[in-house]
Amino acid sequence: MKLYPYVIELKRSSFRLLDFISQLLLLISLSAFTYALFEGLPVNKMAIYLSAGGIIGWWVYCLIQNRKEQIPYYRWGIFLACLGWWYLPNGGWICTVYLLAGFFEKQAKFPEELAFDQDEIVVNSLPKKHIYWEELNNVVIKDGLLTIDFKNNKLLQKEIQSGSNAKDEQDFNEFCRNRLQATA
Repeated sequence: MKLYPYVIELKRSSFRLLDFISQLLLLISLSAFTYALFEGLPVNKMAIYLSAGGIIGWWVYCLIQNRKEQIPYYRWGIFLACLGWWYLPNGGWICTVYLLAGFFEKQAKFPEELAFDQDEIVVNSLPKKHIYWEELNNVVIKDGLLTIDFKNNKLLQKEIQSGSNAKDEQDFNEFCRNRLQATA
């Protein structure tokens, strides 16, 4: 694993819409499972009960996390819903949708970070994006705002998470200035 001298975490946006969609998926699943049980559909009742109980338990856990002002990850509840859908008649394709939603929910909430080293800047997206110093005119942090100026006239400006001070900004800016001069 490569170590980077500077890792800058960008400010997080609100996850309210993503959380709403995740909760809606869980509610739809619980409704479908309840319907399947009351209508007497040919299902594995034990699997449906376990899935529904797990979803409710995880949902409560996520609500507690949210109340503590921590980021709730609904993916385990979504995976449990996926398991329940698997046991419903013709639920395999819905199971696939839930499986994908569970994987993407975690990635969507992952903090966006940029890692800087002597050779490149790495953006921790899926897939990882590499920006080489030769592609840049300037990189600077000022007043909590990261600015990356590309040679192709593209400009990237993002707010960074609080926690850096003027000395950190000065050290980072000096590092970037030296890297840009070395590649010029």
